[in-house]
Amino acid sequence: MWEYWNMDTLELILHPVRMRIMWALSGGRTRTTSELCESLPDVPKTTLYRHVGLLADAGLLEVADEQRVRGIVERYYRLRQNATHIDLDTAKAMSLQDHRHGFAAAMAALLAEFNAYLDRPGADPAADRVGYRQGTLWLSSEEMEEIAGELQEVFRARAGNGPGPKRRPHVISAIFFPTEERAQDEASP
Repeated sequence: MWEYWNMDTLELILHPVRMRIMWALSGGRTRTTSELCESLPDVPKTTLYRHVGLLADAGLLEVADEQRVRGIVERYYRLRQNATHIDLDTAKAMSLQDHRHGFAAAMAALLAEFNAYLDRPGADPAADRVGYRQGTLWLSSEEMEEIAGELQEVFRARAGNGPGPKRRPHVISAIFFPTEERAQDEASP
């Protein structure tokens, strides 16, 4: 098993607990490990502390502030936004096994986060407009590129939103993959 100082950034990001920690710190939020424990009550404290340490040591989390509380220094962590993004070049360099691993980690994190939502008092999926619909669209490569660009614009328009009185974080997960082999006319670059 790799020690954290040898661990590749991709390996760090593609882990269900670490993904959930990063989600909990998204939107410019700063939190202590105690606050993270409160927001992820299904994750054992020792596990959460260990994963926060791994992310901080790798530079994916930074200390935004430190305060002395009852003789102990309490650190407020913040996510380094650009450090956790898997860009197109990185995705291209990933092996099929890396993509398999990444997808499994993302689904495990999503399932854990959804279960944590359902376990909260007053959870109301209908009122919260929870959705998990799937469908199939028949698209050419060009049409898929268009849709991806359009969705990026929609999300980019809200990406700068921070916490506010009427805002709460929402996990949005888009998954795209073809269900059949490429057509002959699309197979060659």
